[in-house]
Amino acid sequence: MQPMLALGLLLLLSLDGGVAVAAEDGQFAYQGFAAANLTLDGVAAVTPNGLLLLTDTEYQTTGHAFHPAPLRFLDSSTTMTNSAAMARSFSASFVFAIRSRYDGLTSYGLAFVVAPTSNLSAAESGRNHIGIDVNSLISRQAKQAGYYSDENGAFQELRLNSRQPLQVWVDYDAQVRQLNVTLAPVQLPKPKIPLLSELIGLSSIMADKMYVGFSASEGWGVGTHHYVLGWSFSLDGPAPLLDFSKLPVLPRLGPKPRSKILDVVLPLAVTLLVIAMLVVIFFFLWHRRRFAEVREDWEDEFGPHRFTYRDLFHATEGFSGTNLLGVGGFGRVYRGVLSASNLEVVVKRVSHDSKQGIREFMQRW
Repeated sequence: MQPMLALGLLLLLSLDGGVAVAAEDGQFAYQGFAAANLTLDGVAAVTPNGLLLLTDTEYQTTGHAFHPAPLRFLDSSTTMTNSAAMARSFSASFVFAIRSRYDGLTSYGLAFVVAPTSNLSAAESGRNHIGIDVNSLISRQAKQAGYYSDENGAFQELRLNSRQPLQVWVDYDAQVRQLNVTLAPVQLPKPKIPLLSELIGLSSIMADKMYVGFSASEGWGVGTHHYVLGWSFSLDGPAPLLDFSKLPVLPRLGPKPRSKILDVVLPLAVTLLVIAMLVVIFFFLWHRRRFAEVREDWEDEFGPHRFTYRDLFHATEGFSGTNLLGVGGFGRVYRGVLSASNLEVVVKRVSHDSKQGIREFMQRW
């Protein structure tokens, strides 16, 4: 078996990255992967906005992504007692996210890998823990995902499949032969106490040139995406800091949220419309009342009145001959008494076909 060091994040993860700034001393930083020259296989791909996507929603898929050139992990100028070259110190930092179609449900996992080849075909279990694997898929040490607070040292549990980005630091000190793994939420400073710490000599395990990268698998068909947002690495020194403001944004989950502006503007617009309608109605009624004809009290008594034919019919007792006062050229005149007021009236009954009678009647009034 070829030597391989794998720091397994034993859940499906989504990782993002940026443009690599490579140097001959074994240091680089990807602040997003839009223009990155990575070696990809399986379903691994870079999204249009620069996210490194290692797995998609298909059943039983695998993706790998590696820095394109191998790095020299052995220092030939420093030898051990058995004349073997000593492994060099290294440091890595990356931001990842695991996003599933079903919140909290994922399968298999993601691993940060140091290997002599970029051709991998391994996967780990899907439990929520961080592990250190050396030449085996069985972790030498594993622990519940989380971090130790710098304030009181209390352990704060984290969900690797929380859909939120998390940051990992991997540091190997060749002088004391100690490998540390630290995990924390994005933009939280690196905790002082690592999550995992393993005393291990890597000189006998490392090849002279090794590849560094990521591996992830999706096996249950639950629709999990593993993203890497950013990644930095360095030999013989700390990894460059990642600039969170330059990292690509994870895609939105679920429907687009309704704009808060609409929540404010719509009720305000409806309120203003109702107020405007009330103002228009008020001014219409006010204008109508202002210019309306005012009927004086004397008009009720002395002014012209309009009576129904029925009222006049009963007042003249059906235009009976006993109430007939006279006959003119265009109609007959009757005496009558209005039943409602006992007021005596004179009623002129004009013939229906007499146009001349109507004109003469109007001229007199």
